[in-house]
This record gives sequence, structure tokens and C-alpha cells, in this order.
Amino acid sequence: MSTTTTPRRRTAPPTTGGARRRPRQDTRLALVFLAPAALGFLVFLAWPTLRGIWLSFTSFNLLTPSEFVGLANYRRLVQDPVFWDSLLVTVQYVLLNIGIQTVLALLIALLMNQLTQSTFLRGVVLAPYLVANVVAAIVWLWILDVQFGVANQVLEWIGVGRIGFLSDETWAIPTIALINVWRHMGYTALLIFAGLQTLPSTVYEAARIDGASEVRIFFTITLPLLRPVLALVLIMTVIGSFQVFDTVAVTTGGGPANATNVLQMYIYDMAFGRFQFGYASAMSVALLVVLGVITFVQFRLTRAGSTDLA
Repeated sequence: MSTTTTPRRRTAPPTTGGARRRPRQDTRLALVFLAPAALGFLVFLAWPTLRGIWLSFTSFNLLTPSEFVGLANYRRLVQDPVFWDSLLVTVQYVLLNIGIQTVLALLIALLMNQLTQSTFLRGVVLAPYLVANVVAAIVWLWILDVQFGVANQVLEWIGVGRIGFLSDETWAIPTIALINVWRHMGYTALLIFAGLQTLPSTVYEAARIDGASEVRIFFTITLPLLRPVLALVLIMTVIGSFQVFDTVAVTTGGGPANATNVLQMYIYDMAFGRFQFGYASAMSVALLVVLGVITFVQFRLTRAGSTDLA
């Protein structure tokens, strides 16, 4: 007589609810860590931006309550020749600064990538960027001084003659642009160098096997593959260059004869020199719009959101 045994049904272990609670706990922990940054963003960026946009529609001078004037500040801006001259001076500075800085930074990054990847060399290249803008401007102001500067003494010794680098209308903006090229070039080079490190070596090996020269490899492989990184670098440096202020304030103060009166300098003078905060806010909003348009155009033209790597 055979007996049949029924298989035991396995019962699932009781759930403790830990798996359900863990995502909620992770979310709460993430919010705790994000809270300081979010608070700083709201207090020091979002609120001042909204406040500045509101002030651009008012007449405000710190002594009397703000009075809503509509588009009066923007109509004044359109008819202000000093504003357009300051914008033109700023554009000249940006073209010189970005053009020279990008070319030199790309060259330095390529040399570091091909010849050496020493950490010490990267530190040397980055050293000028670690110097504060005001300190760098003061040092170069002493070096380029017409009477006592080392640079002019050397020029006079070799027979060229003294040059008013920061006191001549022709030389002032190029000199300020080169000062900031010296300071920011290393940082830009390290950004490009980091992008070069991500490029696949197999593509270069295949090109060299096919007999391609280094120049052809640079223009047909390196530049196309590096395009997203270069686009990001250009967007960052252009935005920063349009906001140049401290170097101008320390070296020339906007002179001579408004030759270096960049837009940020004019905004500062209107706000804290003449206490016309409403008009200064309108110019700041105009600069924000200009930077937004330039960034959008750069992003679309350079196709910064896509890559040629398959």
C-alpha cells in the first residue's frame, strides 16, 4: 500500500517594509544635502535676479521709495550712446580675449597631451588662475607703468621706446585682454586637456596606420571629436568675458576717454556712482538677454549637445 506525500508549499518570508522605506529615506537624505545649495541659489541668485528685473521697471535711488515707470528705463537705454559705446568696447574685448585665449589654450593642451602629462606641469599651468583678479591686475599695472614699469624700461633699453599700455586709447583694451588671457589660459587649457583624455586612442592608431600626418589628424579627428568640449569652453569663457570688471576697475577705471568703459563698468558707475539703480538694472537685464541669445546661438551652431563618437 503506497502512500503519496503532498509537497509542502513554501511560504514567502514576511516583509519588513525596509525595501519600501529605503527609497523614501534616500530621497530625504538627498534633500538634506541639496538644501544648503538650493537655499544659496534662491537667496543669492534667484531672488536678486527677480529683484533686478523688477527694479529695471522702476526709478530707484536708495533715498526715495521705488516708483514704477514701465519701459522708461529701456527707452532711455536704446537712446543712450554711452551704453552702445560700452557694448561695442565689451565686444572688442571679448573677441580679443576669447580668440587669443582659445588658440593658446588649445595649443597648450595638445602639447601636454602629446609630450607630458606631469601633474606638476598642470599645476604650473594653472597657477595664474589661482591668483585673484585684483592682485593680477595690480601686478600688471606695476609692470606696465609708463614711467617705472619693468616692461617699458626693457622696451626703452632695446630702442623701441615707452608705450602707454594702459594709458593709450589704442593699447588699453588689447592690454587688458592679454592680462586676462594670461590669467585664464591655463584653466581653459586644462578643460581642453581633460576633453582630449576622453578621445579613443584606436581612432588615432588607425589614422597613423593609414599614413595620416599629425596636422591632418588634428583637423579631421581631434577637432571634430573635441567639438562638444570646445563648445562648452567657448560658452563659459564668452559669458565670463562679457562680465569683465575688476581688471578694468583696477588698471584704467574705464579710461582713457572711455576707451575701456566696458558694460559692467558703466553699470557699476550708474548704480553706485550716480545711484540710478533702476537704469543700471535695465542695463543688467539687457546684458542678461544678450548673453542668453549668444549662448543659444553658440549652442546651436556648435551642436554642443551631440558628439561625433559612435
